Amino acid sequence: MHTVPQDPPLPDSPANLEADQSRPAITPAPATPRKSGIGLWVRDLLFSAATSVLIITFLYQPVRVEGTSMLPRLEDRDRLFINKFVYRIAAIERGDVVVFRYPRDPEKSYIKRVIALPGDRLRIDRGQVWLNGRRQIEPYVPEEYQDSHSMAEIVVPEDSYFMMGDHRSISSDSREFGPVERSLVYGKAVFVYWPTRDAGVVR
Repeated sequence: MHTVPQDPPLPDSPANLEADQSRPAITPAPATPRKSGIGLWVRDLLFSAATSVLIITFLYQPVRVEGTSMLPRLEDRDRLFINKFVYRIAAIERGDVVVFRYPRDPEKSYIKRVIALPGDRLRIDRGQVWLNGRRQIEPYVPEEYQDSHSMAEIVVPEDSYFMMGDHRSISSDSREFGPVERSLVYGKAVFVYWPTRDAGVVR
């Protein structure tokens, strides 16, 4: 930064003129205009919007629930976000609520809970799930949503998962169409955002 003396010599003195000729002229730099508060706000808004679009496009996807097979947690027409990326870096676990393509018609998507993993021995005795010889405690299935159906023991095939709806008495799930191949699973339900009375993490 150039500084200007507070008391410069008078220009009509010969000595002063000679000194001025030996020094380059100093031209003040133009002032840099400051961005307005509105401009900064618009910039930040656009950046946030672009970031949100990227996150939703590559990580999350909004979906709408159709039907009541996942009551009481998920109601008909609930809207939620699914994580499309998580299963690329983590394993599918028992209890996860996942979205997958219906094995009999890949154009349709189902949302169910993972009950058994590849290699698990599973049987159902009058509505009670037994996994690898142990009776399962399922707090997400209220008594009024249970049923009394039974199923002979099976071993879940490699790279497949046994899915069931929480509303057992009406759900169409792996009891009907069999275990679901891993390649058909494309997301994990993570958060209900609408309606607000249902908003929250999906467990």
